[in-house]
Amino acid sequence: MARNKKKSAGFKYEHPLVSRCPICCIIPPHMLENVVVNGNPQQRSWAFHTLNVSAQLRGRRDVIGTISFAPSPGEKRRTIYDAKNDQQLPGTLVRGEGDPPSSDAAVNEAYDAAGATYDLFHEIFDRNSIDDKGLRLDSTVHYGVKYDNAFWNGDQMVYGDGDGEMFQRFTKSIDVIGHELVHGITQYEAGLQYYGEPGALNESFSDVFGSLVKQKTKNQTAQEADWLIGEGLLVPTVKGVALRSMKAPGTAYNDPVLGKDPQPGHVKDKYTGVEDNAGVHINSGIPNHAFYLAAVEIGGYAWEKAGKIWYIALRDRLRAKADFKKAANVTIQVAGELYGNDSNEQKAVRNAWQKVGVI
Repeated sequence: MARNKKKSAGFKYEHPLVSRCPICCIIPPHMLENVVVNGNPQQRSWAFHTLNVSAQLRGRRDVIGTISFAPSPGEKRRTIYDAKNDQQLPGTLVRGEGDPPSSDAAVNEAYDAAGATYDLFHEIFDRNSIDDKGLRLDSTVHYGVKYDNAFWNGDQMVYGDGDGEMFQRFTKSIDVIGHELVHGITQYEAGLQYYGEPGALNESFSDVFGSLVKQKTKNQTAQEADWLIGEGLLVPTVKGVALRSMKAPGTAYNDPVLGKDPQPGHVKDKYTGVEDNAGVHINSGIPNHAFYLAAVEIGGYAWEKAGKIWYIALRDRLRAKADFKKAANVTIQVAGELYGNDSNEQKAVRNAWQKVGVI
């Protein structure tokens, strides 16, 4: 597949950082807003604090005090920092590439999952890190006090420890880490605007590849995978299994404090309000379910065929304002180019988008 298609006729090429995701958080605002309304005083305080910190982050860019380096093709460069419950980034350097494991579980989880994400994209899609030019994978753990979120800020990964009553530490779920790092890939490739359907696609691509990172690490086929995003992140007392379900959108949680999972799995149930940047975390359930359906119908390991189709679409074909229909048409077209028109793979992709009502 020619890499220069993004500059071909018909596309207006934009620098990938122009439409970067501002601050992409794994916990959607509606979950935290439910806690502010339904939680006990301490839970409400933690949720309000997390919402406030996230709002402050969107209003400014933290200065990242890292050292630049000449990128090395095909080499992982992971650097883990400890914020020590402060909010200054990047924090204190605690583990670099090749260093022995730390006594801190969060440091090791951030290190290992960043490596697993790098490996998926390098081994399967021949990609050299987030920017495809060897960008160092910087991560900060222990950000803030009981901070209930993890995010990609345009330069690095940042993880809170969670409050311990609703959310556990945000390095626990490998797909959460993969999800956030893929926001960086989207930033450098399609640059999907973080609003409405383009924003929901932005979130969905992160869920898709976050799930594939987990599936590849566990050597699971599409049929064997749980298709949950953030499984294990909720504490056992919360009534839920994860943040989102690609297999069954809307069923991940139903808790008196967190509320009910609002994700639709079909266009007829699409959220049409303005909250959450017009539903970027909510409506991502629609393209998420389409990918799940396509991957299961194709069969085998989801990263081999379905993942390749979605990756080429993200890298070469989709642009900042792409909507669901555009994503459907592009992935169907790419499936035909890779595996043949009317191939089983193309039929599976077309069937998936039809089942969720996009085409």
